[in-house]
Amino acid sequence: MFRHTQKLQFEARPEKPDPAYAHKLQELVGGAYGEMSVMMQYLFQGWNTRIQGKYKDLIMDTATEEIGHVEMLATMIARLLEGAPATATTKMATSDPAVGAVLGGMDPQQAVIAGGAALPADSNGYPWNGRYAIASGNLLADFYANVAAEAQSRLQTARLYNMTDDPGVKDMLKFNLARDTVHQNQWLAAIEQLREDGLENVVVPGGFEDVEYREHAQTIWHLSDGAETELGLWGSGPTPDGDHEFSVLRSPEPLGDLAVPPPPDPKLYATYDGSRGEPKGPVLGTETGLKGKIKDAMTPDE
Repeated sequence: MFRHTQKLQFEARPEKPDPAYAHKLQELVGGAYGEMSVMMQYLFQGWNTRIQGKYKDLIMDTATEEIGHVEMLATMIARLLEGAPATATTKMATSDPAVGAVLGGMDPQQAVIAGGAALPADSNGYPWNGRYAIASGNLLADFYANVAAEAQSRLQTARLYNMTDDPGVKDMLKFNLARDTVHQNQWLAAIEQLREDGLENVVVPGGFEDVEYREHAQTIWHLSDGAETELGLWGSGPTPDGDHEFSVLRSPEPLGDLAVPPPPDPKLYATYDGSRGEPKGPVLGTETGLKGKIKDAMTPDE
């Protein structure tokens, strides 16, 4: 059950209209790292959490907060568009050739589709996509993804903070920056908590330590022409999971065979010289062997 409080979590009131900035602010609403993404990411992570208690509570608290962040931004965008006629949009665009070329003022869909309000889309007008949200069921994998999402969100918020002189917009973004800070820290703390509770370690997923080829679980393959790979913490010493020792393999050799695909089914019409023989079985829905012969016999010639 969710309940909605009509008051915003923090004030979202610009000093004056700014349709071009409203266009930019759409990135924090419906971009890949916008508030809609973390909102849906955390909601599904919470709903999919298999253990009750502190982890689920933290995820759902944060997910519900993010719903409020979407509302804050949508309100700010609507207010930035309020009273901004087409003449103001044109002036805003033509005052800066770069802005005029890239933005041209407000997103037309903000007016045509949303009636002068926010859209569930990014700053290019591309609709928000459910594939942006990550909810794997593995809390360690999800918390890593959450740290990255909050880092990217804070980065974009910081950039947008420097793109406006409006004190009202800056005031809201100062709050958003602070919340992104605490959210990064809480997910980092949650990762440590998973380890303390013995639920996860460092590498996702755990439990394959005796299955994987151990000799390949600790070497950094030097495959570029850079000369300083070994200078980082990954160049030598214990790995973060405490189960391996880092080393750099200076001249790695390929361990596999030639990267040649198998013979193609003739019915796929791939260019082929016959050098690798005939196909061994059905490919992509086509049939060979006895079934194929029967099917061919039953198919009338064209």
